[in-house]
Amino acid sequence: MGRGQVGGAGRLGRGAGAGAATGAGVATGVGRAVGWAGESVIFGGQGEVLGGGVIERVGVDEAVWELRPDFAVLVISARGLANSGSDDRSREWLAEAAAAVVDDGHPHVKAWQDAYRAFGSKPQRTRPSVDALLRRRDALPEINKVVDAYNSVSVRHVLPIGGEDLGHYAGAARLVRATGEETFDTIAAGEPAVEHPDPGEVVWRDDEGVTCRRWNWRQCVRTRITEDTTDALFLLERLDGLSLDELDAAGDDLERLLREITPGVAVERRLIRRD
Repeated sequence: MGRGQVGGAGRLGRGAGAGAATGAGVATGVGRAVGWAGESVIFGGQGEVLGGGVIERVGVDEAVWELRPDFAVLVISARGLANSGSDDRSREWLAEAAAAVVDDGHPHVKAWQDAYRAFGSKPQRTRPSVDALLRRRDALPEINKVVDAYNSVSVRHVLPIGGEDLGHYAGAARLVRATGEETFDTIAAGEPAVEHPDPGEVVWRDDEGVTCRRWNWRQCVRTRITEDTTDALFLLERLDGLSLDELDAAGDDLERLLREITPGVAVERRLIRRD
Protein backbone atom coordinates (compact mmCIF):
# COMPACT_ATOMS: atom_id res chain seq x y z
CA MET A 1 0.00 0.00 0.00
CA GLY A 2 1.65 3.23 -0.83
CA ARG A 3 2.81 3.86 2.69
CA GLY A 4 -0.48 5.40 3.69
CA GLN A 5 -3.15 4.65 6.23
CA VAL A 6 -5.84 2.08 6.79
CA GLY A 7 -8.57 3.55 8.91
CA GLY A 8 -6.59 4.83 11.85
CA ALA A 9 -3.31 3.03 12.30
CA GLY A 10 -2.29 0.98 9.30
CA ARG A 11 -0.14 2.09 6.47
CA LEU A 12 -1.43 1.78 2.92
CA GLY A 13 -0.67 2.77 -0.34
CA ARG A 14 4.13 7.80 2.02
CA GLY A 15 5.27 21.63 -10.24
CA ALA A 16 8.82 22.23 -9.13
CA GLY A 17 11.46 24.43 -10.55
CA ALA A 18 14.93 23.50 -11.65
CA GLY A 19 17.31 24.16 -8.77
CA ALA A 20 19.72 21.41 -7.67
CA ALA A 21 22.37 20.79 -5.05
CA THR A 22 24.45 17.79 -4.03
CA GLY A 23 26.09 16.79 -0.81
CA ALA A 24 26.05 14.54 2.24
CA GLY A 25 25.01 15.15 5.81
CA VAL A 26 24.34 13.74 9.26
CA ALA A 27 21.04 13.61 11.11
CA THR A 28 21.39 13.27 14.85
CA GLY A 29 19.31 10.51 16.43
CA VAL A 30 18.56 9.65 20.02
CA GLY A 31 21.88 8.92 21.65
CA ARG A 32 23.77 8.32 18.40
CA ALA A 33 24.52 9.86 15.04
CA VAL A 34 22.65 8.63 12.01
CA GLY A 35 24.63 9.32 8.88
CA TRP A 36 23.75 9.29 5.22
CA ALA A 37 26.07 9.52 2.29
CA GLY A 38 23.98 10.08 -0.78
CA GLU A 39 23.37 12.62 -3.48
CA SER A 40 20.88 15.31 -2.51
CA VAL A 41 18.98 16.92 -5.35
CA ILE A 42 16.64 19.76 -4.43
CA PHE A 43 13.94 20.58 -6.96
CA GLY A 44 12.88 24.24 -7.02
CA GLY A 45 9.62 24.21 -5.09
CA GLN A 46 7.55 27.06 -3.79
CA GLY A 47 7.54 28.51 -0.30
CA GLU A 48 9.96 28.16 2.57
CA VAL A 49 11.12 24.77 3.81
CA LEU A 50 9.16 23.45 6.78
CA GLY A 51 10.60 23.16 10.25
CA GLY A 52 13.80 25.06 9.58
CA GLY A 53 14.85 22.83 6.68
CA VAL A 54 12.98 19.58 7.32
CA ILE A 55 13.66 18.06 3.91
CA GLU A 56 17.38 18.81 4.17
CA ARG A 57 17.51 16.91 7.47
CA VAL A 58 15.90 13.70 6.21
CA GLY A 59 18.59 11.00 6.30
CA VAL A 60 19.26 7.44 5.18
CA ASP A 61 21.66 5.36 7.27
CA GLU A 62 24.58 3.79 5.42
CA ALA A 63 23.51 0.38 6.75
CA VAL A 64 20.32 0.66 4.69
CA TRP A 65 22.29 1.38 1.53
CA GLU A 66 24.55 -1.57 2.28
CA LEU A 67 21.38 -3.66 2.19
CA ARG A 68 19.95 -2.01 -0.95
CA PRO A 69 22.35 0.38 -2.71
CA ASP A 70 19.68 1.00 -5.36
CA PHE A 71 17.34 2.66 -2.84
CA ALA A 72 16.29 6.26 -3.45
CA VAL A 73 13.62 8.40 -1.82
CA LEU A 74 11.94 11.53 -3.15
CA VAL A 75 11.08 13.70 -0.15
CA ILE A 76 8.22 16.18 -0.56
CA SER A 77 7.10 18.64 2.10
CA ALA A 78 3.77 20.45 1.89
CA ARG A 79 2.90 23.45 4.08
CA GLY A 80 -0.52 25.01 4.47
CA LEU A 81 -2.70 22.06 3.48
CA ALA A 82 -6.46 22.37 3.94
CA ASN A 83 -7.36 18.71 4.33
CA SER A 84 -10.83 17.24 4.87
CA GLY A 85 -12.71 13.98 4.49
CA SER A 86 -12.81 11.97 1.28
CA ASP A 87 -15.03 13.43 -1.42
CA ASP A 88 -16.15 12.55 -4.94
CA ARG A 89 -12.94 13.97 -6.39
CA SER A 90 -10.60 11.93 -4.18
CA ARG A 91 -12.71 8.81 -4.76
CA GLU A 92 -12.29 9.39 -8.49
CA TRP A 93 -8.49 9.56 -8.04
CA LEU A 94 -8.56 6.16 -6.35
CA ALA A 95 -10.87 4.64 -8.96
CA GLU A 96 -8.78 5.93 -11.87
CA ALA A 97 -5.58 4.61 -10.29
CA ALA A 98 -7.13 1.18 -9.71
CA ALA A 99 -8.37 1.04 -13.30
CA ALA A 100 -4.86 1.81 -14.58
CA VAL A 101 -3.28 -1.26 -12.93
CA VAL A 102 -2.17 -3.71 -15.62
CA ASP A 103 -1.15 -6.76 -13.57
CA ASP A 104 0.31 -7.87 -10.25
CA GLY A 105 3.72 -8.80 -11.60
CA HIS A 106 5.40 -5.39 -11.67
CA PRO A 107 9.19 -5.66 -11.20
CA HIS A 108 9.10 -2.90 -8.58
CA VAL A 109 6.84 -5.01 -6.35
CA LYS A 110 9.25 -7.94 -6.67
CA ALA A 111 12.17 -5.67 -5.79
CA TRP A 112 10.42 -4.65 -2.57
CA GLN A 113 9.61 -8.26 -1.72
CA ASP A 114 13.30 -9.11 -2.14
CA ALA A 115 14.28 -6.14 0.05
CA TYR A 116 11.99 -7.36 2.83
CA ARG A 117 13.57 -10.81 2.71
CA ALA A 118 17.01 -9.20 2.93
CA PHE A 119 16.34 -7.90 6.46
CA GLY A 120 14.51 -11.04 7.60
CA SER A 121 10.87 -10.15 6.96
CA LYS A 122 8.43 -12.41 5.13
CA PRO A 123 6.74 -10.29 2.44
CA GLN A 124 3.76 -12.67 2.24
CA ARG A 125 3.04 -12.02 5.91
CA THR A 126 3.91 -8.33 6.22
CA ARG A 127 3.63 -7.02 2.69
CA PRO A 128 5.38 -3.96 1.28
CA SER A 129 2.80 -1.21 1.32
CA VAL A 130 2.47 -0.92 -2.46
CA ASP A 131 1.92 -4.69 -2.74
CA ALA A 132 -0.84 -4.56 -0.14
CA LEU A 133 -2.53 -1.61 -1.87
CA LEU A 134 -2.44 -3.26 -5.27
CA ARG A 135 -4.11 -6.33 -3.80
CA ARG A 136 -6.91 -4.09 -2.54
CA ARG A 137 -7.30 -2.08 -5.71
CA ASP A 138 -10.91 -3.24 -6.16
CA ALA A 139 -11.79 -1.65 -2.81
CA LEU A 140 -9.18 0.98 -2.02
CA PRO A 141 -9.76 2.58 1.39
CA GLU A 142 -11.10 6.12 1.57
CA ILE A 143 -9.38 7.94 4.45
CA ASN A 144 -9.22 11.67 3.72
CA LYS A 145 -8.34 13.75 0.69
CA VAL A 146 -4.58 13.92 1.29
CA VAL A 147 -4.24 10.20 2.07
CA ASP A 148 -6.48 9.34 -0.89
CA ALA A 149 -4.21 11.48 -3.07
CA TYR A 150 -0.97 9.75 -2.19
CA ASN A 151 -2.54 6.28 -2.14
CA SER A 152 -3.80 6.88 -5.68
CA VAL A 153 -0.31 7.97 -6.78
CA SER A 154 1.17 4.91 -5.07
CA VAL A 155 -1.13 2.58 -7.02
CA ARG A 156 -0.81 4.41 -10.35
CA HIS A 157 3.01 4.54 -10.24
CA VAL A 158 3.56 1.27 -8.32
CA LEU A 159 5.73 2.62 -5.51
CA PRO A 160 5.45 2.94 -1.72
CA ILE A 161 4.57 6.41 -0.43
CA GLY A 162 4.58 7.49 3.20
CA GLY A 163 2.70 10.47 4.55
CA GLU A 164 3.62 12.04 7.89
CA ASP A 165 2.01 14.84 9.90
CA LEU A 166 4.87 17.23 10.66
CA GLY A 167 2.87 18.75 13.51
CA HIS A 168 3.45 15.53 15.44
CA TYR A 169 6.99 14.84 14.27
CA ALA A 170 9.97 15.12 16.62
CA GLY A 171 13.26 15.97 14.97
CA ALA A 172 14.49 14.69 11.63
CA ALA A 173 13.09 11.74 9.69
CA ARG A 174 15.67 9.05 9.03
CA LEU A 175 15.71 5.53 7.67
CA VAL A 176 17.79 3.15 9.80
CA ARG A 177 18.36 -0.48 10.80
CA ALA A 178 16.64 -0.85 14.18
CA THR A 179 18.37 -1.90 17.39
CA GLY A 180 15.14 -3.43 18.70
CA GLU A 181 14.94 -1.01 21.62
CA GLU A 182 12.99 1.70 19.76
CA THR A 183 9.31 2.20 20.55
CA PHE A 184 6.45 2.04 18.05
CA ASP A 185 2.98 3.21 19.02
CA THR A 186 0.15 1.32 17.39
CA ILE A 187 -3.30 -0.17 17.96
CA ALA A 188 -3.63 -3.82 19.00
CA ALA A 189 -6.99 -5.49 19.64
CA GLY A 190 -8.58 -2.06 19.47
CA GLU A 191 -6.41 -0.60 22.22
CA PRO A 192 -3.31 1.66 22.18
CA ALA A 193 -0.16 -0.44 22.37
CA VAL A 194 3.61 -0.04 22.23
CA GLU A 195 5.68 -2.47 20.18
CA HIS A 196 9.37 -2.76 19.36
CA PRO A 197 10.88 -3.49 15.94
CA ASP A 198 13.03 -6.54 15.37
CA PRO A 199 16.80 -5.95 15.57
CA GLY A 200 18.05 -5.16 12.08
CA GLU A 201 14.60 -4.27 10.77
CA VAL A 202 14.55 -1.30 8.40
CA VAL A 203 12.44 1.46 9.94
CA TRP A 204 11.67 5.13 9.54
CA ARG A 205 12.04 6.99 12.82
CA ASP A 206 12.29 10.38 14.49
CA ASP A 207 13.58 11.46 17.90
CA GLU A 208 10.54 10.01 19.66
CA GLY A 209 10.42 6.56 18.13
CA VAL A 210 9.66 4.48 15.07
CA THR A 211 7.23 6.14 12.66
CA CYS A 212 6.99 3.25 10.18
CA ARG A 213 7.94 -0.40 10.66
CA ARG A 214 9.46 -2.73 8.07
CA TRP A 215 10.46 0.05 5.72
CA ASN A 216 6.94 0.92 4.56
CA TRP A 217 4.65 -1.72 6.06
CA ARG A 218 2.85 -0.03 8.95
CA GLN A 219 2.75 3.57 10.21
CA CYS A 220 2.56 4.61 13.83
CA VAL A 221 -0.55 6.32 15.18
CA ARG A 222 1.23 9.50 16.28
CA THR A 223 2.27 10.84 12.86
CA ARG A 224 -0.57 9.65 10.66
CA ILE A 225 -2.21 12.25 8.41
CA THR A 226 -5.67 13.28 9.58
CA GLU A 227 -8.25 15.83 8.47
CA ASP A 228 -6.56 18.30 10.85
CA THR A 229 -3.12 17.96 9.23
CA THR A 230 -1.79 21.20 7.73
CA ASP A 231 1.93 20.45 7.29
CA ALA A 232 2.99 17.09 5.87
CA LEU A 233 6.03 15.14 4.75
CA PHE A 234 5.78 12.57 1.95
CA LEU A 235 8.35 9.85 1.27
CA LEU A 236 8.24 8.33 -2.22
CA GLU A 237 10.50 5.26 -2.23
CA ARG A 238 12.08 3.37 -5.12
CA LEU A 239 14.34 0.42 -5.84
CA ASP A 240 15.52 -1.02 -9.14
CA GLY A 241 12.44 -1.84 -11.17
CA LEU A 242 11.37 1.81 -11.15
CA SER A 243 13.46 4.46 -12.88
CA LEU A 244 14.37 7.79 -11.34
CA ASP A 245 12.36 9.48 -14.10
CA GLU A 246 9.33 7.44 -13.04
CA LEU A 247 9.95 8.42 -9.43
CA ASP A 248 10.04 12.08 -10.43
CA ALA A 249 6.82 11.68 -12.43
CA ALA A 250 5.12 10.23 -9.35
CA GLY A 251 6.25 13.31 -7.42
CA ASP A 252 4.76 15.54 -10.11
CA ASP A 253 1.44 13.73 -9.84
CA LEU A 254 1.37 13.97 -6.06
CA GLU A 255 2.16 17.67 -6.13
CA ARG A 256 -0.59 18.23 -8.71
CA LEU A 257 -3.17 16.52 -6.49
CA LEU A 258 -2.01 18.42 -3.40
CA ARG A 259 -2.50 21.67 -5.33
CA GLU A 260 -5.99 20.54 -6.31
CA ILE A 261 -6.74 20.07 -2.62
CA THR A 262 -5.08 23.34 -1.60
CA PRO A 263 -4.11 25.67 -4.49
CA GLY A 264 -1.85 27.79 -2.27
CA VAL A 265 0.09 24.91 -0.68
CA ALA A 266 3.86 25.49 -0.42
CA VAL A 267 5.81 22.49 -1.73
CA GLU A 268 9.50 21.55 -1.54
CA ARG A 269 11.14 18.48 -3.11
CA ARG A 270 14.42 16.67 -2.60
CA LEU A 271 15.81 13.43 -4.00
CA ILE A 272 18.11 11.34 -1.78
CA ARG A 273 20.13 8.56 -3.38
CA ARG A 274 23.49 6.92 -2.88
CA ASP A 275 26.49 8.40 -4.72
